[in-house]
Amino acid sequence: MTKPLTNLSYIKELSKKYGFTFEKKFGQNFIVNPSVCPKICEFAEVDKNTGVLEIGVGVGVLTSELAQNAKKVVAVEIDTSLRPLLEETLADFNNIKIIFDDVLNVDLNKLIKDEFGDMRVVVCANLPYYITSPIIMKLLEERLPVDNITVMVQKEAAARLCANEKSREIGAISLAVQYYAKPKVCFNVSPGSFFPPPKVTSSVIRLDIKKSNEITPKSEKNMFRLIRAAFNQRRKTFVNSVSSSLAISKTDIESALVEIGENSLVRPEKLSLKQFSDLSDIILK
Repeated sequence: MTKPLTNLSYIKELSKKYGFTFEKKFGQNFIVNPSVCPKICEFAEVDKNTGVLEIGVGVGVLTSELAQNAKKVVAVEIDTSLRPLLEETLADFNNIKIIFDDVLNVDLNKLIKDEFGDMRVVVCANLPYYITSPIIMKLLEERLPVDNITVMVQKEAAARLCANEKSREIGAISLAVQYYAKPKVCFNVSPGSFFPPPKVTSSVIRLDIKKSNEITPKSEKNMFRLIRAAFNQRRKTFVNSVSSSLAISKTDIESALVEIGENSLVRPEKLSLKQFSDLSDIILK
């Protein structure tokens, strides 16, 4: 029998029993809306042949839902004070393994190989708002052998991560996501779905990992260096921002823009990922 982990009274009782207090530094907001976790499993396409890497366990609300639907769940949790609490809340499952560590310090490729073998693998998480971008970028840059990354983030972050090319919300991280994956917003989650309730609405997004890149810069490092420089000063034109950030002459940058069919007044958000790739090949030889 699964425990009532979305019941607020039960969570408070558990917290008191084990002396657990919510840590602001870990951005802890636990899910208390019982409809949210089943929807995350559904959008991630978790089934009995799937291994799930979860980031952040909390009291185990999402973990228990994943374990009921997946073959195996391996979760990375930074807060060691949750250990005794989780031993109770997840006691009914034999297909869960919890690793107490900072996910940013974990070799995830090794973890996936050791724990899941040849299983189909997905990533699921209710990510802390304060560290969303570093975790997303780690998951993408390490080119993990996973089908998709389905995570809950702040609604504004979801808009940036899933922004379409040349839209107002586009930024450096939007282009990075586009390079590695095909992103989409799945559904929104209200503040009242959490305890304690955050001050903002959340969104669940899914990033379908690309098996191969359609865009092939001569140097990924140079392409992302140019992207970061371009968005370093958003209000400036591409020429001015890149020139001041990378100490490159405006004439050289303008010539590169002409070469790809753009004008010297174009702003970074109006350039596509393919154009950034081409420009990096020209400007940062």
